[in-house]
Amino acid sequence: MKQGSFDLASLINRRLLVMLPLGFVSGLPLALTSGTLQAWLTVEGVDLKTIGIFTLVGLPYTLKFLWAPVMDRVVPPWLGRRRGWMVLTQLCVAAGLGLMAATNPKLHPGWLAAYAVLVAFLAASLDIVFDAYRTDTLQPHERGLGAAVWVNGYRIALLASGAGALALADYVGWQMTYLAMAAIMVAGVVIVLVSPSPTFVAEAPKSLKEAVGAPLAEFFSRPTALGFLAVIVLYKLGDAFASALQTAFLIGGLGFSSTEVGAVKGLGIFATLLGAFVGGLLMTRSGLVRSLLLFGVLQAVSNLGFVVLALVGKDPTALTAAVVIENVTGGMGTAAFVALVMSLCDPRYTATQFALLSSLEALGRVFAGRPSADIVALVGWTQFFALTVVVALPGLWAVWRIRRSLEPEQNGVGQPSVLEPDASPVTK
Repeated sequence: MKQGSFDLASLINRRLLVMLPLGFVSGLPLALTSGTLQAWLTVEGVDLKTIGIFTLVGLPYTLKFLWAPVMDRVVPPWLGRRRGWMVLTQLCVAAGLGLMAATNPKLHPGWLAAYAVLVAFLAASLDIVFDAYRTDTLQPHERGLGAAVWVNGYRIALLASGAGALALADYVGWQMTYLAMAAIMVAGVVIVLVSPSPTFVAEAPKSLKEAVGAPLAEFFSRPTALGFLAVIVLYKLGDAFASALQTAFLIGGLGFSSTEVGAVKGLGIFATLLGAFVGGLLMTRSGLVRSLLLFGVLQAVSNLGFVVLALVGKDPTALTAAVVIENVTGGMGTAAFVALVMSLCDPRYTATQFALLSSLEALGRVFAGRPSADIVALVGWTQFFALTVVVALPGLWAVWRIRRSLEPEQNGVGQPSVLEPDASPVTK
């Protein structure tokens, strides 16, 4: 499909259709080792200090780049390098959830913690190979829409394993709830089995040493490698600062109740789904660079809604408008950003490069909290949210500076540089 054209019917194919259920399977375990697990521990009367320790369970998600090279190097003896790992890790996640279901948190909190860490490790591994599969399967013109569909599946899974699991636990208990989630993971294997083989199949690294070192060497051999890194780190930075203390601002700064904030944030989830889907559709017309620039501007401008909210005070209408607009534009930006990361991966090392690049982007979310608090203490909420717009500008400048190197249709970034003899790109 040429940039500037749009035909939704031509985009409906098996590659895109499987992205929603695969995204769902990828996102399902996350809440089960974080918020839902905390709810279970609280209901069972586990003390707060122990619950606090359980927050470390999610650490594997931030460290997954450390073992991503293994998933690039090792090829399972079934279904190939990507789908083979997908089946194996899904079944292992299901088994881990079953172990959690069989453990009494009051009698054996240590064992439950160990099983939760195991599930988090396996789920992070599942994310690694799913990211690689999505990148190796979608055609360049499909990446924006494919990323949007995937993100929507992932977020729907967060609702199912979060709010859905909490509601289910009231009726059938926590053990049966976790067993039900394990059963869904097993059923998800069927989706992998009917999913198409990757479009771009490159030869796996010949050694673990190559799998660790070659992805970095290949990436930094590119003339604009530092520019790519600048875009990865800076593109969502304004969003990261704006969201770092958002709940504290709404409840502590403006006096909204937890119920009011929870309700509008629930609406915000659906706004994000809409934004991601609309952004993916627009990318089929506009291409990667123009979408990054347009959505980046919209992301930045949307933060002004919180400036207005800070000025008008506790106004439910202004609150709803600010949160919805921010989430719609944030969803659009996320679709473009995921498409960008996919376009920068070499198919030989997709798992490793995607894990590394996405981890770099996460640095903004991880470290924005403390600087944000310092800035608020110094200038107040109104000026803080205005400054988040300024923080977003370097990311837009970075995109503009290397715009000629970013469009995959123009320069072949993200296309396989080494293909297996019988695995040339094919349309499925």
